[in-house]
Amino acid sequence: MKLASGACAAIATAALAGASPAVPHVSLDPNAIGKAPITSWTTFNGDYSGQRYSTLTQIAPANVNQLAQQWVFKITGVGAQRGAPVPVIKCTPLLVDGVIYITIPDHVWALDVRTGSPLWRYDWVDHGGHLVGQRGVGIWRSTVFFLTPDNWLIALNANTGRELWRRNYADARKQYFSTSAPLIVKNHVIVGVGGDAMDMPGFLDSFDPETGDLQWTWWSTPRNGDPALKTWPNEATSDHGGGMTWMPGTYDPELNLLYWPTGNTNPVFAGQGRPGANLWTEAIVALDLDTGKLKWYFQVSPHDTHDFDNTTAPILFDQVVDGKPRKLVAQAARNGFFITLDRVTGKYLVVKPYVPLDYYSGLSQEGEPIPFPDKDPTVGGSINIVNASNWPAPAYNPQTGLVYVNSVEGKAIYYLTDDSKEPSGYGGTGMSIGYSQRVLQAIDPLTGNAVWKHAYPNLNNAPTTVGPSILTTASNLLVTGDDQKNVIIYSADKGDVLWHHEVGANESGGVITYILDGKQYVLFGAGDSLYAWSLPQ
Repeated sequence: MKLASGACAAIATAALAGASPAVPHVSLDPNAIGKAPITSWTTFNGDYSGQRYSTLTQIAPANVNQLAQQWVFKITGVGAQRGAPVPVIKCTPLLVDGVIYITIPDHVWALDVRTGSPLWRYDWVDHGGHLVGQRGVGIWRSTVFFLTPDNWLIALNANTGRELWRRNYADARKQYFSTSAPLIVKNHVIVGVGGDAMDMPGFLDSFDPETGDLQWTWWSTPRNGDPALKTWPNEATSDHGGGMTWMPGTYDPELNLLYWPTGNTNPVFAGQGRPGANLWTEAIVALDLDTGKLKWYFQVSPHDTHDFDNTTAPILFDQVVDGKPRKLVAQAARNGFFITLDRVTGKYLVVKPYVPLDYYSGLSQEGEPIPFPDKDPTVGGSINIVNASNWPAPAYNPQTGLVYVNSVEGKAIYYLTDDSKEPSGYGGTGMSIGYSQRVLQAIDPLTGNAVWKHAYPNLNNAPTTVGPSILTTASNLLVTGDDQKNVIIYSADKGDVLWHHEVGANESGGVITYILDGKQYVLFGAGDSLYAWSLPQ
């Protein structure tokens, strides 16, 4: 399945754009990666916790109505991409040493943080893969890492955009494709993969950031000899069982554990050929950073038949439970359940629906939902929920102790299109029916109960991909948006709307905030443009 590292399989270029500004001097100490973001934003989630929480307080409820646009960078020179008539920024920008890095499929830009002016741009010509989105880059010292749709890990000079090396880690001809942002931890570049059309197994790879050498691979379905193989009919079904790793995970430095969400089982909607729980698809897995060895797992959707891709970010946080400090991990899963686990052991504390659902009969001894078999897709159609969440990032605020998620409440009908004993591929389909409601929720992770909700006006019915991403701050702000092109700021504790502003498109990527020259900025992508906002002088 995997290809050896190679020379040129595609044409790539890096060029300075427009007038030539000074060459930056980006050099990120690996020990600084994952620290609380203040003057920089060094990972997909800002730090390793997945909280998307900032300690900055300059922008606050008392002055948020004074926010003003400082600059806009609009993507030009890139036409329609496969599946997208115009480029859409779905990445979370990274900020290091005065340089902002953003991506769309096949392209990377380095921008001046003060003006948004391009410093350099890198272009790739892919040979396959889906261009559905690109989540961003990773950075280590003076090297930027970028994943292409056809599964190349590209190492670029962070100051010039010059390509340093490339490694191919999956075969696009087997419908593997890549949209993720690499996660950089110590001397590891962690890379996940997507693709569920041809019943391939998911995996995570770890590469050396200097040489590009492969350090380890973890497969998301069990191999021969693994006891978990008993959750599949046989090795062949496991080896074609999916479980893609297409969103970045999180990391606990004290435990040296990665927490990674795994995607849907294959065949996607047709489960009759794979009886069993189908580990480790649809799960949160804890992996040793240095070896990739599995420490524990919690399967959120055993034997999934509804494409409940479990790729929403697992958020790490600490709280006191029954008088004792606990290290916890929470997830608002796409299957409609909110879960809180002990992140040392994987044992559950909370498993509770956060949207209305009726497809399960209870919980197993391990806390995993037990679905009703008659809710499986059928040739005539079976009704279940729509995706309750998706890849846009949730957030956690340590001051309120709440998890925030943009959710959808609604129904869909699921059809089985391949009712043979050994189905393949998707084997079915699903489509939303009736009215779906988008709802922003603040959830207590120790009870699973919503503390407050905000139902959006929802003029266009809720889309299947729920967004946008969320950011919270120590000044009690929550930044997100609706599907009417509005960026909206709420109070994090009560959900009061404090400010909103219409931009050119729906907020489409991750929101970041940082201090520059004594001023706090908020930066986000919406459609083909990147917006920087701050308070007046």
